[in-house]
Amino acid sequence: MGNPLLISRDNFGSSFFKSSPFWAQRNFAPAAVSLPRNSVPVDHHTLHFHDRCTTTPFKFEFHEDPCYLSKIGQNMEKVRTMLSQPSHKSNAIVTVDALKKLGIDHFFGEEISAILDLSYNNMYKTLKESDVKLTDIALQFKLLREAGYDVSSDVFQRFMNENGEFKQYLSKDVEGLISLHDASFLNMGEEMLYTAKNFSTMHLQSSVKHLGQRCGALVRHTLEHPHHVSLKQYKARHYLTQVLLYLTSDDGSLSIKELAETEFHLNQLLYQDEFKKIKRWWSDLGLARELTFARDQILKWYLWSMTALPGPQFSKHRLELTKSVSFIYIIDDIFDIMGNPEELTLFTQTINSWEDSSALPGYMRACFIALKDVTSGIAQFVEEEYGLNPINNLKRSWAILCNAFMVEARWFADKQVPNAEEYLRNGIISSGVHLVMVHLLFLLGHRVTNETLHIIEGNSALVSCTAKILRLWDDLGSAMDENQEGFDGSYVEYYTKDNPSCSLEAAKLHTKKLISKSWEELNKEYFFNKSLSPYFKEASLNCARMVNVMYNYDEQQQLPLMNDYIQNLLFGGK
Repeated sequence: MGNPLLISRDNFGSSFFKSSPFWAQRNFAPAAVSLPRNSVPVDHHTLHFHDRCTTTPFKFEFHEDPCYLSKIGQNMEKVRTMLSQPSHKSNAIVTVDALKKLGIDHFFGEEISAILDLSYNNMYKTLKESDVKLTDIALQFKLLREAGYDVSSDVFQRFMNENGEFKQYLSKDVEGLISLHDASFLNMGEEMLYTAKNFSTMHLQSSVKHLGQRCGALVRHTLEHPHHVSLKQYKARHYLTQVLLYLTSDDGSLSIKELAETEFHLNQLLYQDEFKKIKRWWSDLGLARELTFARDQILKWYLWSMTALPGPQFSKHRLELTKSVSFIYIIDDIFDIMGNPEELTLFTQTINSWEDSSALPGYMRACFIALKDVTSGIAQFVEEEYGLNPINNLKRSWAILCNAFMVEARWFADKQVPNAEEYLRNGIISSGVHLVMVHLLFLLGHRVTNETLHIIEGNSALVSCTAKILRLWDDLGSAMDENQEGFDGSYVEYYTKDNPSCSLEAAKLHTKKLISKSWEELNKEYFFNKSLSPYFKEASLNCARMVNVMYNYDEQQQLPLMNDYIQNLLFGGK
């Protein structure tokens, strides 16, 4: 078998890099670099959002050397020229995939849009060619569906026999299997993609023992971290490491490599600077000293924001969002660990009224006063950025969350056992996802419309499905959160009580199927909802992707994936 790690058909292996999301399409040039044509990408599906969902481009101050900045501009021009050359047309879709997997496609929005348009218009003609490859069709399907094109999974019929099974010769096509596996996770409930996932998974697993060390590692990474459901920044870093090993020395390949390295390094410097600021805010706030029972995990809280809204133009937004995330954890601990039923009832009433807190115990009063200040600060930030003040909607989101916490507290205090569906309905709200998405909605400049009301009310799949994924994954029972002594029950537990004949393993399998179904619903909303900004939709997916990092405990009750994520994206990986 040939080496599937080669990218350009000459240099870039089409199955070697993973793709980056819509949020990577951002209005940004490092420092004061001037982009000759389009610093904002042109996506004919989402163009009208760029004027209200981006702020002034962030200006890096870490690298002011004119030679350094000139080199960045030169690299962008070389890649742009390569994408526009007719001689590169046969490799164009492969290069687009590489740019997306490395998270630098936002520099080339106009060129990529033209390439995808051409690919979409020619796809069915390509399917009729006698020598068409599974890799090519799977790659085009993935890129087009990610970009919002209406492309059917029936394109894979070309590779199936009369029995509706993938042709046997494809079981030896490792490059094609990797591309097919990637594509299968863009499922919206399609039988074809279930078949594709089962076929590609089975044969990739069996191929590992016959591959060399590096190819085998690629296949294992593909199986363990499927592209669509994994964190884009983490995947980009992984593939950047491989690029350093395998790229050839032609100008286009080296320019892509250098741009990716620069993007990663500048973002890392920015994230480190933000983390210092949020640590200082948390220390100055003083709640860790007053609420000694509560979790003190500011790095973990910042990771949610860093993941949901990556990129330099959202620096201030991440800081504000992290403050809200921290209070979700703190208030959760008040309900789970410290408060008695009477205190919790009073606290919930105070949150709902957003007024006098004098009757609260001291620790609750301190939390509420700090929460009011933070929420007012976020509302003021939104007003300064977009000219609207969402304070009433933000207050209501906190009331909704605390009401859901209160339901669980009453169940526990009264020794009530809810049925699984009742527990899950409330658990979707108490996960905190609804509150985060409401804050994100306004931080990104959305105004209240019929569409955004669905978000505010928690009825959108972009909220409910992400929340369900988080709640169910957490409830699979792999471990309790660090230093938490409270008890919430779990969906798995209540499902087995509702179904006495169901074993624990069968209940877990049922829960995993619900997670898969939630991903399919989330995909459908993500790919075809054109009324919400791509940044908001990507933030929803990023939160769902982060769940596996935050709750994937090993046998030692540790989080190895989260530790690897932190070291690669925030502190190390140079």
